[in-house]
Amino acid sequence: MLGLLLLVESCPTAGEEVDSRRLPVDTEAHIFTPSFVWGEKKPFRWQNGSRPGLRTAPRDSVVLRVWQETWCLEESDKIESSLRSIEKFVPTDFASYTQEHYRFAGKKIIIQESIESFGTVVWPGATVLCQYLEDHTEELNLQDAKILEIGAGPGLVSIVSSLLGAQVTATDLPDVLGNLQYNLLKNTLERAAHLPEVKELVWGEDLDQKFPKSNFYYDYILASDVVYHHYFLDKLLATMVHLSQPGTVVLWANKFRFSTDYDFLDKFKQVFDTTLVAEHSESSVKLFKGILKWD
Repeated sequence: MLGLLLLVESCPTAGEEVDSRRLPVDTEAHIFTPSFVWGEKKPFRWQNGSRPGLRTAPRDSVVLRVWQETWCLEESDKIESSLRSIEKFVPTDFASYTQEHYRFAGKKIIIQESIESFGTVVWPGATVLCQYLEDHTEELNLQDAKILEIGAGPGLVSIVSSLLGAQVTATDLPDVLGNLQYNLLKNTLERAAHLPEVKELVWGEDLDQKFPKSNFYYDYILASDVVYHHYFLDKLLATMVHLSQPGTVVLWANKFRFSTDYDFLDKFKQVFDTTLVAEHSESSVKLFKGILKWD
């Protein structure tokens, strides 16, 4: 069945009247307060086919979407999926969130970060990787490329990849997915050709079930500052290997701090044909390209 997605061009300010009679028949409109990014819907809505007339927008509300209930077409399915994902993850309630500003792909990017978790901070490797992606967009053929980011954290690399035209899956541990999703939606909604997807990925666990090779293929696996002094390096390498198929390129940027970082690099070179593509001596960040060795 045919379906149509209608994007609301302008958002009402507090107290502004919204004339629902202008909406097509059999449409549903939701007005969310800013808490929609935390997974909460506020009950200001009118239902299918009803014509309640003029309604007053709640204070600080925004119209997020107006859509028909009969869905079809690939794009509608994608956006329906992204809307469902809004309700899926809730950011951890840290007291120390700050707004950090970046600029890549010609866009201003605002990232919500917190020093209370390693997974909610943009580390040096992320900015190096973003700059590399921006500088080599055509060479890497990122338009419509399928990308998975390991350890996406607050999401800067996934956001930049999306703004550069890629189809991105951003992954991390469950406790950071809420903040990751918030940053992705805030910076890519109606700005990127493809809305990024957010998925849980615990390194080395349930890979065949959650990321079966028969169903998932990625042109690029991206990772930044995922190697430091922790006990999951072997599982990280196993995850990189599992997600790589013929033609997949791993781009891994890391600030080298510890001897264990170099130990991981040695193991990485044993299974991936490895090239150093960028090095920033002032920040001790190295960026490697890896292609899985096939017997």
